Formats: sequence, C-alpha cells, structure tokens
Amino acid sequence: MTEGQKQEIKGEPITAFVVVREGVEVTDEFRATLRKPVSTEIGAIARLDEVLFVKNVPKTRSRKIMRRVIRASALGQPVGDISTLSNPEAVEEIAAAL
Repeated sequence: MTEGQKQEIKGEPITAFVVVREGVEVTDEFRATLRKPVSTEIGAIARLDEVLFVKNVPKTRSRKIMRRVIRASALGQPVGDISTLSNPEAVEEIAAAL
C-alpha cells in the first residue's frame, strides 16, 4: 500500500494484519471468514482489500498496538521512534509482509 494507491471512495486501501495462533491453517476459506464480518458489521465500503498474516504486530511494553508504526511501514514512510516497543522485530516482519 503506497500513497499512489489511494482510492477515490475509501481514501486508502484497508489492510488487516492478522496474528494467527500456532496450529491454525491459513486457507482461502479462513481468509473469507475474516473479511465477511468487517463488511457486514461496518458496511460494504469497509471491505478489506488485503489480509496479511504476521507472527506479531508492534506493541508497547503495556501491550498496546502501535498503529502509527504499522501505518508508516505500510505507506513506506519512516516509522519514527520505536524505543518504546517491546518487540521491535515486529516492525521488520510488517515490512516483509508488505
């Protein structure tokens, strides 16, 4: 997802970074089950464009997800200060998933 991929209606493509528990097999059917609740609960405009599977997402020591770091990685921008992350290796994993 880059700045050049902005969409006329949504603004930006919607990407989900999903952490799958060990032993769960990722199939097309599994992907579909992730997409459906978003479009039915929020609306068709919120349909996921991409579902990416990662082992972890960047979190602070208090376990809050660092959405700004994920967004910056997805847009190809500098992630900024990540000194508060408990798992800085997750930033590289997010970049690799893209």
